[in-house]
Amino acid sequence: MLSDEKDHKVKRLVVLPGKRMSLQRHRLRTEHWHVISGKGIVTRGTRQVSVKAGSSVDIPVGTIHRVRNVGKTNLVIIEVQRGEYFGEDDIERIEDDFGRA
Repeated sequence: MLSDEKDHKVKRLVVLPGKRMSLQRHRLRTEHWHVISGKGIVTRGTRQVSVKAGSSVDIPVGTIHRVRNVGKTNLVIIEVQRGEYFGEDDIERIEDDFGRA
């Protein structure tokens, strides 16, 4: 956790090569992802967006999303959450490779 305040939370996400985050959505927050290194494919709603170092993606409230690392090195993302609540119970996992859905 880089920052955890009343009006925002900032995290550093690391996705290993060949791995992906859970397919999820949030009811109470938006997310802004800025890619620091690596390359990936972001699912945002029904669209697939290629990302690499220097690119950014916005995830609106209620939008189904995930990121998959398609490179040979770690995919590192700075995630800025904004909204009224940042608890883990605001994560609705639709699909998860680690059995959390």
